[in-house]
Amino acid sequence: MNKTLDYYNTFYKNFITDSLEANASDLHHSFLKYLPKGSSILDLGCGSGRDSKVFINLGYKVCALDGSKELCKFASEYIGQEVLYKTFDEIDFKEEFDGIWACASLLHISYKDLSNIFKKLSKALKQEGYLYASFKYGEFEGDRKGRYFTDLTEDRLKQLLEPLKEFEIVETTITRDIRKGREEEKWLNIVLRKVVR
Repeated sequence: MNKTLDYYNTFYKNFITDSLEANASDLHHSFLKYLPKGSSILDLGCGSGRDSKVFINLGYKVCALDGSKELCKFASEYIGQEVLYKTFDEIDFKEEFDGIWACASLLHISYKDLSNIFKKLSKALKQEGYLYASFKYGEFEGDRKGRYFTDLTEDRLKQLLEPLKEFEIVETTITRDIRKGREEEKWLNIVLRKVVR
């Protein structure tokens, strides 16, 4: 994970340029349709702040968080509020959010460590809260051009969640990359609901 954060702290300008203008409105809709207006959202691994800004402008209460110091600086200015500088391991929220948005962020966690992170995210959500996450589509895991990636298919997702019981799958969709020139890359988008026990 540290190598991945080093990558973002070094190449943050390129990453911001690459992602800031990408139109994620369809992805936003697939998540926001489950949340009443004014709900609280944790933007987990907010990057440039692109999605946080959209949610704030739509009237949602947003807590943005990222593990890259440089991206936190940029995003704080971009969205007009402080972005928390924390890694996923440091998350310790308790039933604070109606929704968690993890767009292309949890994919930097190893497959074996994802279970513990999902448990933390379940604790952070209010009863029957929703989690959106996206992963590159496939079965690859390891280093890819300086960053660690865990790709998922529907089957790998089911295997991951089956022993957890904290979440149920609401929907999965496969989409093309929204960045220019990357349209051939496929993504697995998931929406999970916290299970009340």
